Amino acid sequence: MYRIHEIKLGIEEEKSAIPDKIKKKLKTQAEIITYKIVKESLDARDKGDITYVYTVDFSTNIEIPGLSKVEEIPYQYPAKATKQMERRPVVVGFGPCGMFAALILSELGYAPIVLERGKRVEDRANDVELLWNEGILNEESNVQFGEGGAGTFSDGKLTTGIKDIRVRKVLEELVLARADEDILYKQKPHIGTDELRKIVKNIRQRILENGGEIQFSTRLDDVVIKENKLIGIKVRDANGYREIDTEHLVLAIGHSARDTIRSLHKAGLAMEQKPFSIGVRIEHPQQRIDQSQYGKNANKNLPPAEYKLSHRCKDGRGVYTFCMCPGGEVIIASSQEGGVVTNGMSNRTRSGKYANSAVLVDVKTSDFESEHPLAGIAFQEKYETIAYQKAGEQYKAPQATWSEFERGAASALPVIESLPDFAVNGIKEAMPYFARRLKNFDDPGARLYAVESRSSSPVRINRDERFQSNITGIYPGGEGAGYAGGIMSAAVDGIKIAEEIIQMYHAAKAT
Repeated sequence: MYRIHEIKLGIEEEKSAIPDKIKKKLKTQAEIITYKIVKESLDARDKGDITYVYTVDFSTNIEIPGLSKVEEIPYQYPAKATKQMERRPVVVGFGPCGMFAALILSELGYAPIVLERGKRVEDRANDVELLWNEGILNEESNVQFGEGGAGTFSDGKLTTGIKDIRVRKVLEELVLARADEDILYKQKPHIGTDELRKIVKNIRQRILENGGEIQFSTRLDDVVIKENKLIGIKVRDANGYREIDTEHLVLAIGHSARDTIRSLHKAGLAMEQKPFSIGVRIEHPQQRIDQSQYGKNANKNLPPAEYKLSHRCKDGRGVYTFCMCPGGEVIIASSQEGGVVTNGMSNRTRSGKYANSAVLVDVKTSDFESEHPLAGIAFQEKYETIAYQKAGEQYKAPQATWSEFERGAASALPVIESLPDFAVNGIKEAMPYFARRLKNFDDPGARLYAVESRSSSPVRINRDERFQSNITGIYPGGEGAGYAGGIMSAAVDGIKIAEEIIQMYHAAKAT
């Protein structure tokens, strides 16, 4: 197969025109026998001439001088030991990190036991709807906890800045689980919350078919340590407490399992403070964003427009948009009684009338006002509690228009008081700069919702080059441990941990 870049199609042209575009670019009459899109991006820098740009692999009936052939290198599973583990590995958390750690372990026959404090996705969805519609929070089954992790109730973005062959592996596994094949080549792939809920069930079934076991509504309560080595764990489910013997524990608990993090800190796991961000969700009519990004082509055959904005404030703090959801909705993502958290979510089609994204301001560890490793959690809880109180002690987000927020109007005080002063000032400073890059971003009627506080973990659970914590046999991973920043990076981290467990065991048993 040959690879060619910069094949361009107008927004009204069909993909079937790609072979002719290749021939024209190469100035050849060779027959294009097969072709495969490797990458698709949308170039809207010139609003009068918006184009799709492709990288394509193709084969021909003749050799093409001066064009090199490409060969994809597939993901290679680690070598499997001939002797079985004495005790099954345990994975705590069934979000992207835990899910892919369990999948790889199960593919090689290690039959992991997966513990998920939340429910299966179909039952979890009912609990989430109960929160949104009636304000009833289930602290063990919500937007943060349950099958698929927090990403299940999101836009399902699969973008990542990491360069790793495992990224392709994750995408291919998602396609096997019935995700659309376009995630393999789109520059900004996404799945959507509606499709993710189906896909995580399919991955669950794969793990079960491979001999894995998944225990829902089961929470890690403590770890059993002997001579600084893990020998087991204590868990709690509907029947009470019990112990599981294991020497390998993958900690993929997510960024909201604060009780578990506190328990692990008490047990002696080394942890440290980590910077994070805090801010609001901002919402605009999607049509307004389309017009700003696409100009006169806004109503043509184009996907709902996206944006990504950032600004460095005078005080050195960064302000940026995060997790932008085209055609989506702002949701309540609370998981702790007496706290309000916001997030964004959209379906696969992104067909909603509104666009939203987080507008976040850097939080430094010096803002925590404590040296305790878990001080960042207390910082988050402080402002989530205030937001809950300002919402009338309901699971509803305090909200205001940008005009009200900017003026400091009384109607905006519930939002303003749900944020630290530096975040309020940072947002006010950044908005005019954002509007210069994206027309009408500072529309007076744009709505702000507080508080967005869970974009990343404020804690890092320390680990060494072999992915183990200071307690041998415990492998912290994913967003909750401070080593990932989205679905893809968390999933890749889970694969790496599974590989390390397998390779370490192989080396130990095969010598």
